Amino acid sequence: MTINRLARIKSCILARLGETYKFSPTSTGDGIMVVSPNHAKRLPAPQTTEELRVRALALAGHTVAEVAARLQVALPTKPGHSKGFIGSLAELALGADPTARDRPDFPALGVELKTVPVNAVGYPVESTFCCKIAMATADREEWETSRLRQRLHTVLWLPVEKDQLAGLGNRRFGRARLWTPSATQTDLLQADWEDLIGALGAGRVPSAHEGKILQLRPKAANRKGRALSPGDGGTIMALPLGFYLRARFTATILLTPENR
Repeated sequence: MTINRLARIKSCILARLGETYKFSPTSTGDGIMVVSPNHAKRLPAPQTTEELRVRALALAGHTVAEVAARLQVALPTKPGHSKGFIGSLAELALGADPTARDRPDFPALGVELKTVPVNAVGYPVESTFCCKIAMATADREEWETSRLRQRLHTVLWLPVEKDQLAGLGNRRFGRARLWTPSATQTDLLQADWEDLIGALGAGRVPSAHEGKILQLRPKAANRKGRALSPGDGGTIMALPLGFYLRARFTATILLTPENR
């Protein structure tokens, strides 16, 4: 695809974003204007992975504020309420399925969307959440049918600048990348998954330092949240956990030249 053609597609997509999305903002009572998913008119879901990739490439170089303005979505007015905003904005802009739940964000394509905060040179600044763990059945999970394998089958990585001095609206989207794990990467993921899930199944919670490319970390709305989990001699109530990809592994994906 030539640069000129990509530029034309990019312009058309951004124009469509502005024309297609119509939202009915409502007040949350705390100064934040939000858009109810029931009122959001999304672009049709992409029919192919190439269409999805082109849509994502069209966001490159644009700020969060610019994309939000196209979608008529107000930026959070309080810093504490900005968590997850960019990911939700990207889902709206790309036509992700809001009912996907435990399935990939684009179920028909089997593609998961991951927005990744990066520094000035494109290196991830934090680990990336992949999925929650079904704590009650962790001792019976199998890699082949695991939630993690399904989520990481194909991933659309969307980098977003994270400058401590720049406000949320001034952060820019980077160049998206569509990724499927290589055989070597799949083996590494499986090995870590089996070690970490095996520890959970035996009633031991691995530390965040265990795992070469994966790690387990708490994943709950607050530290009071608890879920049934395998324990010593039975089930116990434990803090819900999730799988995260380490930043150094994600960096190898984002910073390796694409073969296109």
